[in-house]
Amino acid sequence: MRTILRCTTLSPQFLQSRLRMATSAVVLIALAACGTAPAPIDPPEKAHLPLLRGWFEGQEVLYVTTDASDADMARAKHANYAPLLANALPDPQASTSSGMRRMQRLGATDRVYGTTNFEQASVFASAPRPVGPANAYTAYSPLWQLVQVTWVDATQARTLRSEEEVLDAQDKGQITLQITRVVLDCPIIHRGRLGALPGVSVDGRTP
Repeated sequence: MRTILRCTTLSPQFLQSRLRMATSAVVLIALAACGTAPAPIDPPEKAHLPLLRGWFEGQEVLYVTTDASDADMARAKHANYAPLLANALPDPQASTSSGMRRMQRLGATDRVYGTTNFEQASVFASAPRPVGPANAYTAYSPLWQLVQVTWVDATQARTLRSEEEVLDAQDKGQITLQITRVVLDCPIIHRGRLGALPGVSVDGRTP
């Protein structure tokens, strides 16, 4: 059987008509796309929390307190009572008042020092450096085991600005240290030139 192919010649007028129709369709699609306004982006919501000042290696740090494992401490700090935070502590046998410099730090917490008979800002044993996702100081944790600092002679009390100063004062017999089982959730959010968490702004003086 023989197959006969027939070629139909299209006129120039027909081709130009089809081209105009295709071009018009593309233009209409483009105009529709340009005329569609992008969905508005809502500004991020912000919460205002009480800002606290502390010390780390002689420099001020800014932090917030959100949770505490002890009910009385939670009320005092206006924080959530979160008893499960205590599970972040190491074995109780490791929490002794002797050998503070040599004690291996286990668990998910670090130390924060708070005075009992002298008013001063808390002293932190670590801090992010810099603050934010680029932190390279892996010893930092926002969970803190409270160490109570008591001056032997309150009339000789002075502001301590680093963990080293705290331990030196203990070595000299000027203070006593009592390691508690209280865990506080106090993330450090601002360190001045050493950065701040993204989106954090401070109304007032920064470190």
